[in-house]
Amino acid sequence: MPSLPLTARFFIALGAVLAAGSVALSAAAAHVPALQQAGPAFAASLEQHQFHALGLVLVGLALARHTSRWLVASGALMVAGLLLFCLNINARILWNWDAARALVPFGGSAFILAWLALALGVLWPGQRPGFTPEAPANAR
Repeated sequence: MPSLPLTARFFIALGAVLAAGSVALSAAAAHVPALQQAGPAFAASLEQHQFHALGLVLVGLALARHTSRWLVASGALMVAGLLLFCLNINARILWNWDAARALVPFGGSAFILAWLALALGVLWPGQRPGFTPEAPANAR
């Protein structure tokens, strides 16, 4: 089996690690009394964390089939959303860090744009001339 392109491996591995982190946070939320009372913001953050970790795996699998700026943008926007939305909410709840609360809506917007970019990357897989993040696996 040919090796996967670097971008595909990156997004699949990152998504898997983030999915593992979401399971750990879920377990903590079920057993740590302080997290049990964290409220709907923590639940929303955890839900988005889990969903977009799988989204990163999906982006990686799509990139394994063909390279696309839209797919790379989708993965980058999901990572941005995870940082701006999930990490921000979790930091506020876990460490009482509230300095970047205003960035949470940008994280949600990044999630929306990520899914739209994924759709474009799947619908129009062709590349513009000059963009070659790496050769597709079947061209090696």
